[in-house]
Amino acid sequence: MADSRSQWYFPLSALEHTPSETVRTRELYDRARGVEFLFRLGSSLALPTSAMCTAATWFHRFYMRYSMSDFHRQDLAAACIFLATKTEECGRKLRDVARVCQAKIKNTDVNNIPADGKEVEQCQAAILATEEVLLEALCFDFVVDSPHSHLVDIFNGVSTEDQVQEYAWSIAHDSYRTPLCILYPAKIIAAACYVLAQRIYDGPNSPSLDARISATAPSLSLPTPPTHKPPSPDATRFAIEHFQLTEDELSSVAVALVILLDFYNAQDLTAYPYLSAIVTVTPPTCSLTGGNMFAPFSTMAHVSSNQAITQESVQSRTPNSSHGGYTPVLH
Repeated sequence: MADSRSQWYFPLSALEHTPSETVRTRELYDRARGVEFLFRLGSSLALPTSAMCTAATWFHRFYMRYSMSDFHRQDLAAACIFLATKTEECGRKLRDVARVCQAKIKNTDVNNIPADGKEVEQCQAAILATEEVLLEALCFDFVVDSPHSHLVDIFNGVSTEDQVQEYAWSIAHDSYRTPLCILYPAKIIAAACYVLAQRIYDGPNSPSLDARISATAPSLSLPTPPTHKPPSPDATRFAIEHFQLTEDELSSVAVALVILLDFYNAQDLTAYPYLSAIVTVTPPTCSLTGGNMFAPFSTMAHVSSNQAITQESVQSRTPNSSHGGYTPVLH
């Protein structure tokens, strides 16, 4: 892939052979929970979106080089957040990060965590130790491009309904709960988020995702109107035309859309009924290597495992996913 940061992009098949050596659906479930924890930690520390997205990208990159069984996702999430507060110039004290981390693990208010407690001291040590390995894994390459910056360009380039912007922004947040940031450049993810947001807003009777990301606009194949006037700009294809995507890039957008919809379909609709408008969207016509990326989260949460982390500790350390309040509420 022609990208200056191509060392950080991996083929889909690489997710079958990560250092964690576990079933792909299990690893992606654990990654999603880790990023959820990371976002909650960052939000409680009042970090900007850029810092949290940078940290989430490092989180995924790290686990392409180290095993999840060797580095707990919450320790890594805290280390990524702490490092991001330094590189993104939104500094937070190590002790503050450790206190908030402990508060999230214990599901209590941070004021209930004593700053000089033994657990905070141990958490600080774990963050520093994990950060050292993180720096090595990243090769001290801290630069990250996020889909949010590209979405801002789209928003500035065309008059867009506020709700479409909110949907696209929220979907971009959720994209970090998938491995998209280590599969495709940010502009591909941004295009997928915007196209999906438009489709959700326009409703089921609007053009399909296939039509929205086709190499040529469907209207171009229709006879020329009798007036010979040029056709009106197709708003459903604005993102595709904005980025001037090639056919290969359009294929990548299609796969990104399939992965996003697969992620949403794996959620528990009884807990998050507002996702119903998303999961009814028909994915683009393409297939994923190795089948679905995600298994139902409600099932994964109850699957017994012989991993080092028992189900009891998983439930006590990481809060149940609620999408961090970033997933659009659809009426």
